[in-house]
Amino acid sequence: METLRIGVIGLGRLGRIHTTNLIQHVPEAKVKTLADPRVDETKKWAERLGDFEITANWQDVLEDPEIDAVVIASPTTLHGEMLKAAVKAKKHVFMEKPLAHNLETARELYKNLKDTGVKIQIAFNRRFDHNFRKVKDFIDSGELGEIHLIRTTSRDPHLPDIEFVKKSGGIFFDFMIHEFDTARFLTGSEVVEVYAGGSVLLDPRIGEAGDFDTAYAILKMENGAICAIDVSRKTTYGYDQRVEVFGSKGSARAENDRETNVIVSTEAAVCSDKPLYYFPQRYMQSFANEIRAFVESVLEDKDVSAGVEAGYYSILVARAADISAKENRSVKIAELI
Repeated sequence: METLRIGVIGLGRLGRIHTTNLIQHVPEAKVKTLADPRVDETKKWAERLGDFEITANWQDVLEDPEIDAVVIASPTTLHGEMLKAAVKAKKHVFMEKPLAHNLETARELYKNLKDTGVKIQIAFNRRFDHNFRKVKDFIDSGELGEIHLIRTTSRDPHLPDIEFVKKSGGIFFDFMIHEFDTARFLTGSEVVEVYAGGSVLLDPRIGEAGDFDTAYAILKMENGAICAIDVSRKTTYGYDQRVEVFGSKGSARAENDRETNVIVSTEAAVCSDKPLYYFPQRYMQSFANEIRAFVESVLEDKDVSAGVEAGYYSILVARAADISAKENRSVKIAELI
């Protein structure tokens, strides 16, 4: 069996999730090197998983001729620089979203990295989630007919750290970008117009940082379908992740995953478990699925599900949403191309 030798750059929460999944769920992969400036912390964490080379310098990974591919899970502001360097070193790349921290960098990457000779997969994990995938299967089968409306909801169980908010790029780039990719993925069509807005209802410091904690976007797709998105930085009941697709022949709706599907009905109330708490619980299987798919795409020379194009267009839509919210008007994607 051919083996893909991998280096991981960035060992924060998602870097650790991807490393663990590669070791435990992808036998065709071998993690050789971990790169993170927090060397001692990384060594302590990695002890339970195996023996790795650990370095503070991410460029060591790219200079190693034995490494075939890299996982980039660094801060967003470093994505563009690291991706270009990895491609130059002829490494296949699995990179956390977003493609870049601004539209200008994303456009440059899209223009220059479309045909590189290496695989580049952007980590839009919801494409690999069992619920979203099932809805997509119904769409592709034609059972729902022509798609008219899509509604997605995404709400986190707690507010992010305010320092993260300041560096995140804003709710449309950091948070809603998953929904923008979901709209393209489910409809198989491009966004042509965006109307978006938001409020600060949870923490005034988020507003002081120039961002929203509660937001919406209405997307008009090239095929005429409409997508309505709502997001919130905080719920009181867990991680709220729902999608509904309505078409000319019917609809498909994915509800929240829960610890159990037991519903208790009594005189007092009808109750069920709350949604799973957060994304490490809700989307853990999708993380394993997406990294496995990346390894397969390299070893079997197959197309990736979400490449540089998907990364670029999601940022393009995010930028349109940001302009729309600030200027209180609809924004056509053609204005930004």
